[in-house]
Amino acid sequence: MDRIIEYIKMYGLWIQWSEFKITDFIEMFFIAFAIYQFIIWIKKTRAWTLLKGLIMLLAVCLLAVVFRMNVILWIFEKCIGVGITAIVVIFQPELRKALEQLGRNQWFKSIFGFDDVKNRNEKLSNKTINEIVRATYELAKTKTGALMVISNMESLIEYERTGIVLDAAVSSQLLINIFEHNTPLHDGAIVINEDRITAATCYLPLSDNMELSKDLGTRHRAGVGISEVTDSLTIIVSEETGKVSIAVRGTLIRNVDGEYLKNKLRTFTGQVVMEKRKLRILGMRQK
Repeated sequence: MDRIIEYIKMYGLWIQWSEFKITDFIEMFFIAFAIYQFIIWIKKTRAWTLLKGLIMLLAVCLLAVVFRMNVILWIFEKCIGVGITAIVVIFQPELRKALEQLGRNQWFKSIFGFDDVKNRNEKLSNKTINEIVRATYELAKTKTGALMVISNMESLIEYERTGIVLDAAVSSQLLINIFEHNTPLHDGAIVINEDRITAATCYLPLSDNMELSKDLGTRHRAGVGISEVTDSLTIIVSEETGKVSIAVRGTLIRNVDGEYLKNKLRTFTGQVVMEKRKLRILGMRQK
């Protein structure tokens, strides 16, 4: 106990006599922000249970230091290297997901100039959007389950390979026929890329988000899962209720109507941005 008190006194003297600069406060802010974001992220994954276990081990280690339990300290010293390696191996999917989310962060892209959205063309035509919306709510009326993944900037080819290649023009009749019960292509998800249905019966990763409602089935978890690891937008039609949901950037928006879905697709594919840009250019020309 005396040793811990001595460390606290030394640390207090260091704080008292150290000269703080503006860069020190900025550094503290970034560290605090990073820790805060880490805690928010980790609470949504299985790593939260691991973190609570690590806190318990650190508490035991602290007690061992206070009461000079040399055998326990020796065990901790020998196991810490192996433990860190085991954590990295076991939670590799969570660590990969965290890095992918950091890379897709819009705030980060806007600062470092990696945002390609400003230079992209429209991904879906108005005709395709209308066909998708029409098919979605026709399927919803009959409570026919559906899962449609609409690609954005990131390639979905690794998920397309798990299904059957179609490469067909988008039409409401085709979409309805694909998801019809007892048809060869109704199971799994379809992928839509630039006005084409590229593949059907595709397998998607399931989300392990603990905050998702327990009444959601595999279809909804798959829709959220693909939106967590890619920048795609997923349309989900519930087979139990016939309600339509949207998954984008790991967030599930439930019970959306046709107008909302159409506006979301137009915004997602850059049509709203393009129209605003055209109006701005016309306004400048008129002036």
